[in-house]
Amino acid sequence: MDDEDGFPLQAQKERGAKIGMFCQILSPFSWLKRLSDELHWSFVLGVVIVYGINQGIGLALSRVGTQYYMKDEQKLQPSEAHVYHAMIMMPWIVKPLWGLLTDIVPIAGRRRRPYFVFAGTVSVISMIILSLKKDMYLGLALLLLICGSAGAAVGDVTIDACVTENSIAHPSLAGEMQSLCGLCSSVGQLIGFISSGFLVHQIGSKGALGVLSIPATLVIVVGIIIQEPVIRNVSYKRVSQKFQDAGRAMWIALRSPVVWRPCLYMYLSLAVSLQIHEGMFYWYTDAPNGPSFSQEAVGSISAVGAVGSLLGMIDLILVLRINLIVGVPDYVVVVFDAAVTHMIGRLKWMPLLVLSSKLCPSGIEGTFFALLMSIDHVGSCTASWCGGLLLHTLNVTRTTFDNLWLAILIRSLCRLLPIGILFLIPSMDPNVAILPADMLISKRGEGLSEPANTEMESLISRTDHSSQHSCK
Repeated sequence: MDDEDGFPLQAQKERGAKIGMFCQILSPFSWLKRLSDELHWSFVLGVVIVYGINQGIGLALSRVGTQYYMKDEQKLQPSEAHVYHAMIMMPWIVKPLWGLLTDIVPIAGRRRRPYFVFAGTVSVISMIILSLKKDMYLGLALLLLICGSAGAAVGDVTIDACVTENSIAHPSLAGEMQSLCGLCSSVGQLIGFISSGFLVHQIGSKGALGVLSIPATLVIVVGIIIQEPVIRNVSYKRVSQKFQDAGRAMWIALRSPVVWRPCLYMYLSLAVSLQIHEGMFYWYTDAPNGPSFSQEAVGSISAVGAVGSLLGMIDLILVLRINLIVGVPDYVVVVFDAAVTHMIGRLKWMPLLVLSSKLCPSGIEGTFFALLMSIDHVGSCTASWCGGLLLHTLNVTRTTFDNLWLAILIRSLCRLLPIGILFLIPSMDPNVAILPADMLISKRGEGLSEPANTEMESLISRTDHSSQHSCK
């Protein structure tokens, strides 16, 4: 009798556990539905497409496809590939310009839609031409790759602006929006890197780059469906003045020691971290005594890194073949290095990201933050160019890798140099504001009727007044 009474209770427990598991599976979809109800479904879909598909999958596929395109189609040396890869990323350096355009130059009464359409169109045209034309001249190929990168950068800045606007309108959902952006980007990169090697193997590097027209087409769709208010009575005569105000405000902020010293540290810490990944890539795939990794293996290595350097000596162990002496396969060493490198790089970058958010003066927060992120790209480009020069100096070519170990050693030692310039970082309580009070005064309530026209005027006038007072 006891067993019969206990059976329904046990069945109810099992049913409850199954329902709970089912609810856990559906919880992400419920979360997305709630965000869609609060923020509009077109915005949530735009975040998924731009961050997840265009940036996550697209940039991952672009990275692997471009590496093979430079090596196999253009027959470049590793040092040359480094220089050209840095040039391809140039549109990301001028992100503040794209940000200013989307903020103060509306087109047909819209500030976001036209720029999504423009970004997607430029990328689609560039990638289709690149994938279809045979024996393309290097200069034209480089121009098309830069245009594709520009399209991705403009789309990134535009969706950033949409996220910022919704964060201001719905402050209680700001954290969830950032979580959505980060989740989409991470999942997209993982899918992109996993599929990139397979696509390059099946349809070649040109075909893989042609596939990038699909994410770009979806960005155009975002520009068509995303909801935004229409701006009426736009005064284009003040655009020039707005650009001048923006440049003046940023220059005033950069003259402050509490701003330029951390900015200098950010640039130098990235610039001295020499990048020689093209030399390693050529050695991974072409060296007679190297691992001879396939396209699929290269893509999966990058995928592990996306889930996961300062431990650059791991590369040295690999190139000197020490790992084979102790019986550790090449693939295991490279995968471990990718995971550790990305993990430590993220840990190194997070404090700089927090510091950057504290360096943005009131009134030009978005534009100035984009400027700080541009410093990151300038530092990375410098590291790439210097790394290419190092490979050229040491005569590391498509077929000669005798001095690659020395390049790895020099790179690893250079990564210790930022320790000597830590004095540029302000040493204070992390809960205390870094900027002077006159740069942090809120402008709420000032010029609410024309926020776009007065966005930077208060900062300029306040800082000019402070400068005159200090000169006296």
